[in-house]
Amino acid sequence: EAAFLPILTLLQEDPPQSVGVLYIGPTKALINDQFLRLNDLLVEAQIQVTHWHGDVPQSEKTRLLRQPRGVLQITPESMEGLLMNRKPELTRAFGDLRFVVIDEVHVFMNSDRGRQILCQLQRLRPYLAQEPRRIGLSATLGNYDDAEQWLRAGTERPVITPHPEGGEQRFRLAVEHFFVPQIDRAAEVLEPKDLRHQPIPGEKRVMSPFIQYIYENTRGRKALIFSNSKEEAESMLSSLRMAAKAQGAPDVYFMHHGSISAPLREAAEEAMRDPLLPAVVAATMTLELGIDIGRLERVLQLEAPYSVSSFLQRLGRSGRRGNPPEMILACAEEEPLGKELLPQQLPWSLLQAIAIIQLYLEEHWVEPQRLVRYPFSLLYHQTMSILASQGELTPADLAKRVLGLPPFRHVTQDDLRELLRHLLKIDHLQHTEEGGLIIGLAGEAVVRSFRFFAVFQDDDEFSVKEGTEEIGSIAYPPPPGERFGLAGRPWEVLEVDIKRKFVFVRGVEGKALTAWPGPYGIMHTRIKQRMRQVLLEEKEYDYLQPHARKRIAEARSLARHAGLEQRWVLHLGGTIFAIFPWMGTRSYRTLNHALRHLVGTELGIKGVEGQPSNYFLIKMEKGQAAGLCQALAARALEGIQPESLVGANEAPVMQKYDVYVPASLLRKAYAYDHLDVEEFSQLVSQWKEQR
Repeated sequence: EAAFLPILTLLQEDPPQSVGVLYIGPTKALINDQFLRLNDLLVEAQIQVTHWHGDVPQSEKTRLLRQPRGVLQITPESMEGLLMNRKPELTRAFGDLRFVVIDEVHVFMNSDRGRQILCQLQRLRPYLAQEPRRIGLSATLGNYDDAEQWLRAGTERPVITPHPEGGEQRFRLAVEHFFVPQIDRAAEVLEPKDLRHQPIPGEKRVMSPFIQYIYENTRGRKALIFSNSKEEAESMLSSLRMAAKAQGAPDVYFMHHGSISAPLREAAEEAMRDPLLPAVVAATMTLELGIDIGRLERVLQLEAPYSVSSFLQRLGRSGRRGNPPEMILACAEEEPLGKELLPQQLPWSLLQAIAIIQLYLEEHWVEPQRLVRYPFSLLYHQTMSILASQGELTPADLAKRVLGLPPFRHVTQDDLRELLRHLLKIDHLQHTEEGGLIIGLAGEAVVRSFRFFAVFQDDDEFSVKEGTEEIGSIAYPPPPGERFGLAGRPWEVLEVDIKRKFVFVRGVEGKALTAWPGPYGIMHTRIKQRMRQVLLEEKEYDYLQPHARKRIAEARSLARHAGLEQRWVLHLGGTIFAIFPWMGTRSYRTLNHALRHLVGTELGIKGVEGQPSNYFLIKMEKGQAAGLCQALAARALEGIQPESLVGANEAPVMQKYDVYVPASLLRKAYAYDHLDVEEFSQLVSQWKEQR
C-alpha cells in the first residue's frame, strides 16, 4: 500500500490509455494476495486490476488484452509468455505504461529470475511511449547500493532510496538443540528409551523431546513452522498431526510448499487469516514472502536458515500489529553412536543459527548482491525467446538484441558465436536460405512447452489425486501398494498412470516420507567465519535455551582440545585428515577443486569427501598437514587462474538450460561464477601459519 497509494492517485488524476502499472511478483500466492487487497481498494476508484499467471482463467487475460487498463500483476514466467507470444498486442497493452513495481527485490537480485526480469524490461522498452519509473519493494535489504544498481540496470535514471528513521528493533528469540535417533531424522514418536527395539505389546508410546518441544510451542496458537526442505516440513507436520491425535487435540495442521495443490495452499492461508481459530502451517520459502496471513503469534525455524536474508524474512512474518517479531530456532542433531570423527561431533546447524543471528544483531549485515559474469543458461533462454517472438533474425541483429540486454554485459561476441554454432549443430537453430536464423525442430520442442517460460529448474512431477481431488505432486512415484507422505499425511498408491503423470492414492494412518530433488542453499563466507568465531569465543548468548547452551559448551571444549584456533587441517589417525576451511559455498567448491587439481598429486591426497561448506575428510600420508597448508598458501600467493581448477572433461550443469550450452562455455561459467578464486586465495594464505 505504501508504494501503490501514490501511484494510484496519479493514475486516477491522469488515467493511462493502456496498462499503467506493471507489478512483478515472485510467486503466484503473493500475487493472489495482493490482487485481493488491491481489488477491494480500487472498486470505488474504478481502476482495473488484473492478475496474470498459470492459475488465472483465460477469460480474465482476454478481457485485459481487449481493454488494457489499470494495474497488471504478473510473474516473470507469464511476462515471458507475453513477450514471446503476444508481440502484435504489446504496444496496445503497454504503450502508456507509467510504473513498473518489482516486489521482494532481494529475492530476484541474485537469481536468473531477476536477470530475466531485467531482460524483459529492456525488451519491452521499444513498445512504450516513455521509460516507466521503476519501484523496488523489500523489507530485507542489506546493501541499498546493490539494490539501486540492480533496479536501474539498462536505464540512465537516478534512484531515490528513502531511509526512514525508526526506533531500535526488538526481537524475541530462542534457540534450542535436540538429539534425535539416527534411524529417524525427525522421529515423531519414541518408544521408551529409544526407537531401536521392537515395541512391547501394550507398551505406551511417548513423544520424542524434539517433537514435543515443537508441539508445545505451537499448540493453541497461530504458528508458522519454516523448514529448509519439503521433506523436513512434511515429516514435521506428519509428526505433529500424529501427536495431536494421540493427545485428543483437534487437527489444525496445514502444509504450504510448491508441490502442494493450489486449493490446499489457499486453505492454509485462509486458516492463518481466521482470527478465531488456532492454525499451524509448515512451509518452505513459499510463505517467506509478504502474503497477508493475519495475526501470526509465533514463527519456528527447523534447523538454521542458509542466509541472514532468509532469517529476517521469516522472523518478519511475525511481530506485526504492534508486537515484536518472535522466532524459535530448533536445531536437531543425530544422536552420537560413539564412533564419530571430530568434524561429525560438532553441532553445525546450531553454530550456523547463532552466527546468522549475531551477524544481524551486531552488524545488521545482510548478504550483498553477487555479480554473475556468464549467465549462459539465461543467454540460451533469451536467445530462443527473442527468436520465438521475432520469427527470423540475421545473426548480427540477433547478437545486437541479445548482447544489449543488461545481464550479458560481460558476454563477448565470441561467446555468443560459440553458443549459436552449438545450437545449429544440435538443431535448436536453423539457417534460412536468406542467411537468417530461425528456431530448429529440436528447439521448437523446448520453446513451445509451457515450462520454457521459467528459467528456474521446475521438476517434471506426477500429479497426486485422491479421487478427483488433487493433493499435490511428487517427483518419484512409488509403485502401487507402497506409501509416501504429502501435505503432512500418508498415502497409499493405488495406481500410477505413467503416460498422463497421475498417481492415484487413498489416505492411510501412520507416517511416510517423500524425497524431492533440490539444491542446497548457497552460503556466504561471512556466516562461516562467524561460525568459527562462535566456536572459539567465550561469549554467552541470552537467547540460548538449556540444551543449546550445554551443546555449545561441549563443542567449544572439543575445539579447544583440538587446537582449532591455530589449525585448519587436523590428523584424525592413520591416513585420515580433516580440513576445517570456514568458507562459504563458492570458496568451499574452489578448495575442493584445488585439492583435486592443484596439490592432490604431489601430496598423495585420495578420497576427498565431506559435508558441504563445513569440512572435508581426506586420505594422505601421516605428517602432511603442515605441508598441505603451506602448499595451498603458496599456490594462492603465486596466483591461481580459475580455468586451471576445472578439468578438461568437466562441464558442470548448474542451471536449467545448461544442457544446451557447449561444454567450453559451461567450464568458463563454472570457473568464474560458481568458484571464488580471489576469496579462496585470501583465506588459504593464512593457513601457512598452521602449527
